[in-house]
Amino acid sequence: MTAVTDSALSLLGLALRGNNLAVGEEPVANACRAHRAKLVLTAADAARNSVERAERWARAGGAAWLPAPWDKEVLGRALGRASCAMAALTDAGLADALIRKLPDIDPIYHEIAKGWAAGLLRPERKRL
Repeated sequence: MTAVTDSALSLLGLALRGNNLAVGEEPVANACRAHRAKLVLTAADAARNSVERAERWARAGGAAWLPAPWDKEVLGRALGRASCAMAALTDAGLADALIRKLPDIDPIYHEIAKGWAAGLLRPERKRL
């Protein structure tokens, strides 16, 4: 892993310790329902049904959704678990910091980071 990847994963660990990260399907759904989620992430190898649920919850809760550049094992290990298919950052500053790191991990995230900075990744809030 690169230093940037380690830094991004460490940021998620910090968010978890600060109670600013919901981990797993039920906590992510609850964070979205309560409109606390700012950014929902799904692991690169998450099941299609899990990804679809995460996208739907994020959209309904007014949060952005992104596929993470890490698989379930790497994401889980960073959060002290065996695996993790989805997580939701509930702090806007931490979500912003993570999105700013992603283009250095994979260039595909450059346009996403621009959209985030311009406020284009936040759908209208809908009732769950």
